[in-house]
Amino acid sequence: MTKSQTIDGAHGARLTIDLGAIAANWRSLAARGADCAAVVKADAYGCGVARVGPALWAAGCRTFFVAHLSEAIAARAALPEAALYVLNGLPPGAGATFAAHGLRPVLGSREEMTEWVAVSGGRLPAALHVDTGMNRLGLPVPEALALAGDPCIAACGIDLLMSHFVSAEKPADPVNARQIADFARVRAAYPGLLASLANSSGVFLDGARYDLLRPGYALFGGNPTPGSANPMRPVVRLEALIAQVRDVEAGTSVGYNGRWTAPAPSRLATLSLGYADGFPRAISGRGQALVGGVPCPILGLVSMDLIILDVTAAPAARRGATAVLIGDSLDIDTVGRAAGTIGYEILTGLGSRYVRTYVG
Repeated sequence: MTKSQTIDGAHGARLTIDLGAIAANWRSLAARGADCAAVVKADAYGCGVARVGPALWAAGCRTFFVAHLSEAIAARAALPEAALYVLNGLPPGAGATFAAHGLRPVLGSREEMTEWVAVSGGRLPAALHVDTGMNRLGLPVPEALALAGDPCIAACGIDLLMSHFVSAEKPADPVNARQIADFARVRAAYPGLLASLANSSGVFLDGARYDLLRPGYALFGGNPTPGSANPMRPVVRLEALIAQVRDVEAGTSVGYNGRWTAPAPSRLATLSLGYADGFPRAISGRGQALVGGVPCPILGLVSMDLIILDVTAAPAARRGATAVLIGDSLDIDTVGRAAGTIGYEILTGLGSRYVRTYVG
């Protein structure tokens, strides 16, 4: 990924998004032996569906998934010819809007199916969601089996059967084998439908790939195989401007509530970035940034617009220089762990105040 050297002075931080890496990640996953879709919910995991969608289309992706109807309408503007599925189903009374935009609901209840039939008359496609263990959305396995062969399936225009893993990122979890077996039973009862089970981590599980892969997080550089080397290319790089550098004496407190006190004479740098930019407050006192390649601890509490670093060991620290918050050794999974969360939350929380640069 191209490393930016300066940040527009109108912004405190720069978010660089590598579209070439996203396309390469999609091609890498698609090469694992099935047709490959792309999950671009949450504005393409914070990376911007208006730019990410066309990049994936150019790479060969033809099927996309989002969470909400509003996301699907936005994605349709960027992807006029794509098959667009809406994972969270058919909201009451929304059928006509789906039809008007050529969108495909992922149906998970008889109520949704009845409403979709009334709108589509079987002329518009949809997916059928079977719940194999998540207990969020979808038909329970016994109900899905009982429904096999029912004329309502054809009347709904169902063209895809799908489910979702509970714990695919943990290959040894017994729930994976149970879900794979349950989905296989349902798939056998619906022989005419395409099937999709594998999310990002599911792509790497035996017996899970079926007809259509459904990666999301891995496309954006997240590691789908925790505990092993990340097979995906990094996508996002976050750099913040150093607004001020100061020297403090031992015993000087720093930030709100004096949560950190200098144990010795120290040099501090204040960054123009904070939790209003989506950089989590929970990383306070636990994370770090890179200044000139040197790891520099985050001190005290992350505030709304500013972060303080200990740059005593970083000779490159000066006003106008940049610090890397995501990038190089600080990948999104590493940052997520430091914040006591997951890289998914880091990605999808990226704020709107950055200057955004697209490369690749």
